Amino acid sequence: MKVKQGSFLWYLYLDKIYCLLSVRNVKALLEYFQVLDVHRMQGLNDVIFYHFLHHVTDLNKSQIMIVFDMLDWDAIGQIGFEEFYMLICVLLSHENHLEERFIYRHSRPVFELLDRDGELRVGLSQFEAFRFLFNFRNQEMKQIFKNFDVTGDERLNYKEFRLFTIFCLDKHQERQKLERNKYVLLKQKTLFERWREEHRMKK
Repeated sequence: MKVKQGSFLWYLYLDKIYCLLSVRNVKALLEYFQVLDVHRMQGLNDVIFYHFLHHVTDLNKSQIMIVFDMLDWDAIGQIGFEEFYMLICVLLSHENHLEERFIYRHSRPVFELLDRDGELRVGLSQFEAFRFLFNFRNQEMKQIFKNFDVTGDERLNYKEFRLFTIFCLDKHQERQKLERNKYVLLKQKTLFERWREEHRMKK
């Protein structure tokens, strides 16, 4: 999933620590939401929601409708500003490769979004349905359930899901550390090669 360059979302800034928008960005987002709310119903119906997401992302129609159903948890046929704000944060976290940090920081709301049936349990099928949104890989998901399904009922309760979010964040930080180390090593190698070349020229 990609946020289209040049769209309104492209100019919003997501805090990299807390994965939230600044007050100024929230105000701008609210004004944008009010523009989209052409029927003045304090919400976006499925048609407006589809055209909005189609305009700002590369999601296909079925994916957009899955997202709409996920956010419309009270089944009133529209998305309010709170759900809209949550969606924007999810999209921006995905765009900025902060999915793991977002899930960790907002584990309870994410769990409630995934728990479409309200059973306080999240099954593998629910993870699979939304993996495009949170960048879950299929093999990883199966391993997650094997590792974190402590109760053995093939579903994660909130405590198990919370453990999963901590694991995801640790994995993300390890990956960042490796990337930083690679960058430092590459920089050192470049500096050494430059010094060696200069040394040869002096000879």
